[in-house]
Amino acid sequence: MWEIIIPLALLFTIALVKQIPKIGGDIRIALLVAALSSAVIAGLNPGETLWAFVDGIDRLSWVIMLSIFGSLYAESQVKLGAMDTTLNSLRAAFGSSPKGLIVAIFITLIIAGSFLGDAIAAATVIGFLIINSLSELKLKPEQIGMIILLGASIGSIMPPITQGVFLSASLVDTDPNPVIRIAYITVTLGAALAILESFRFVRGKKMPQELIPTQSVFQILADRWKTLIPLLVLIIIVMANTLFDYNIFIEIGFLAAITNPLMDIPIVQGVTFQVVSAIIVAIIVSFLFPSVRKQTKGVFKNGISKVSQTVQIQLCAGVMVGVFYASGLIDKVALMTEGLASSMVKIGGSLSVVVVGMLTGSQTTAQSVNITFLGPILENMNVDPTLIALGASHIAAAGQNMPPVGLTAFVVCGLIGGILNKKVDPLKVMILALPNSLYFLLIGLLVWFI
Repeated sequence: MWEIIIPLALLFTIALVKQIPKIGGDIRIALLVAALSSAVIAGLNPGETLWAFVDGIDRLSWVIMLSIFGSLYAESQVKLGAMDTTLNSLRAAFGSSPKGLIVAIFITLIIAGSFLGDAIAAATVIGFLIINSLSELKLKPEQIGMIILLGASIGSIMPPITQGVFLSASLVDTDPNPVIRIAYITVTLGAALAILESFRFVRGKKMPQELIPTQSVFQILADRWKTLIPLLVLIIIVMANTLFDYNIFIEIGFLAAITNPLMDIPIVQGVTFQVVSAIIVAIIVSFLFPSVRKQTKGVFKNGISKVSQTVQIQLCAGVMVGVFYASGLIDKVALMTEGLASSMVKIGGSLSVVVVGMLTGSQTTAQSVNITFLGPILENMNVDPTLIALGASHIAAAGQNMPPVGLTAFVVCGLIGGILNKKVDPLKVMILALPNSLYFLLIGLLVWFI
């Protein structure tokens, strides 16, 4: 019993009690302390502990690689101007009216969130581009905050590059592709709901003349189509695998010759996951452009810094996962819960995911802390692993925006306040976003109870 209670108590205490000097609230320390305490209690020797570290990080390696290379790719697209081309093209297509502009902004935020896999990073990258435009529509700062918060957060779990779904599938140890196919529907519906919610902010308003695009979509693309080449390469590779089950890294000989040897190397094998490999190809294509090559240092420096915190958490989570499996803790927790009512486990587990996501502002943290245990428990209750992963990603996405203390909202409000020089209430932003958060929570619960 103590081998279960002590690591979990240390994990949640350090992660959630910010008053603890120096380490309180630091999820990285919480994960590492939980891992080391479990190793000591289980009697793992240094060699076994070290191998458990490697094994755990290897289990999450493709998620870690996705975060790193996704951020590098997003940064290269900023330098290339692909983000500007995307936003301007969407504005030209939809932006002749206030509602059209909101649609364009949401799609851009979702694309950025998908590439970066992190809501805070996406909000920061795109926020600077769109805050003033929304302000000119006479939107309140809190309404601007809600749009940025939801767009970036939905992007972080939007397929095909969906860090939230990939992480949940990895923690449950299931194939992510079936999860992604369902997520296309559920996340797209969530995005549509967010857009419709935002339309009420501009009801009866006219588009300021200075915000009406002066070029058509065709004119913009005629001038700047080359900036979208890496994006098109990425989309073609990913969609070929997702929709047609054609993986170029298996089917094309010289690419297979590169990736196959890497599959046998622990941790490094994360780059052979098809989406990560596709992103790497797109990055290589991006560096064929002088505008990107000239800013190579900035691409790597900014790209790594924007996901540094997320990757550190993922590495520490991998350490914890590896030790928990090596010590037998996962199996022991699953056995302990066999006598509990399944509804109690599902509701209690979802609340735990929401609370951790809310307090940390991170679906990555919420899943790493909770799904490590909940996954095997739900499998023992005969819940389909595909549905476990789908529900986990959606519940975690809901939790990171929940009032009253969603960290992401505080970051977004700080960004808006700095640009507009106005006070922005993060609680109001979270309340405006609450219907969408409840939608994702409801989807997660429904699939767990199927």
